[in-house]
Amino acid sequence: MTLMIQPVILCGGAGTRLWPESRGTRAKQFLPLAGDTSLFQQTVARTPAGADFLPPLILCGDGHVATVREQMGDSEAELIVEPMPRGTAAAIALAVARADANTLLLVMPSDHVIADVAAFHAAIAKGVHLAQQDWLVTFGISPDRPDTGFGYIASGGPLENADEAWGFVVDRFVEKPPLEEAEAMLAAGGFSWNAGIFLFRAARMRDAMLTHCRAIFEAADEAVAAGMRDGDALYADALAFERAPADSIDYAVMEKDDRTAVVPVAMGWSDLGSWHAVHALAGDKDAGGNAVAGDAFLHDCRGILVRAGGKRVSIVGMEHVAVIVDGDDILVMPLARAQDVRAAAKARE
Repeated sequence: MTLMIQPVILCGGAGTRLWPESRGTRAKQFLPLAGDTSLFQQTVARTPAGADFLPPLILCGDGHVATVREQMGDSEAELIVEPMPRGTAAAIALAVARADANTLLLVMPSDHVIADVAAFHAAIAKGVHLAQQDWLVTFGISPDRPDTGFGYIASGGPLENADEAWGFVVDRFVEKPPLEEAEAMLAAGGFSWNAGIFLFRAARMRDAMLTHCRAIFEAADEAVAAGMRDGDALYADALAFERAPADSIDYAVMEKDDRTAVVPVAMGWSDLGSWHAVHALAGDKDAGGNAVAGDAFLHDCRGILVRAGGKRVSIVGMEHVAVIVDGDDILVMPLARAQDVRAAAKARE
């Protein structure tokens, strides 16, 4: 890579699918769910400031500013504080409004797992070639199963130079499909999961937003111009920012623009979107496939996830169950029902 890349880390999610541990100021991205450091810290570490990458630009809400600063430690970063959530389009618009025109922005969610960082960097290098030619680049995850929980990206024609394929024209974006359609896409090939990771030249995205979602960009641009600085943080102006329509970057720009590209990559990616996924990724399971964090006694159990949260947990004769303890809240459920956690989180608000 020859150009410096500005990592843009989106920290706005609440992570309610990982309740009760994930909530409030301790949202999913700030928890050590797949290793000794938090998902946010792992995201920062993937693009270290130095030869290829600038210090990160971090988008977060006011409630997470202290946590971001704490977890960044002495590392350099700039924060843009969103007054209220308006979706990924408006968040990215804040970063675009703040950036120099020719800066390459690498937008990443803060709560994903990438096991093969070298493969990610190789994909970024391919994406740089395309972004320099004013493609809006998205990174697609090479699927290993017909998952119905992700959107998909259909690849069109290849984009290449004489000796290397850099990526593909995006043919279309596909909403989260039913199982039969997901199976058909996997069998056909040429489809990737949509991971929400993007690379583009700032001026190119600015022009795309002015074309496809002008109200969002103008509100964000004004919010940055009228923002208040506090040390390393720029607090976007609330009156301006609340005028931004709430939308995702996919709907607002990527699906509408005629010059979007996808770089497929297999990099051990997971959005860690459920306790089932946390169990699946746990690297220290016992012989029975049980993943335990904390003080837990298991007898005749298989496929269990326990996060004891400072309590003493005992489980006898159970299979494929999650037990998550956080303070006075205890969640017990079959791992197969992991997507139903939001019902409990809502009831306990």
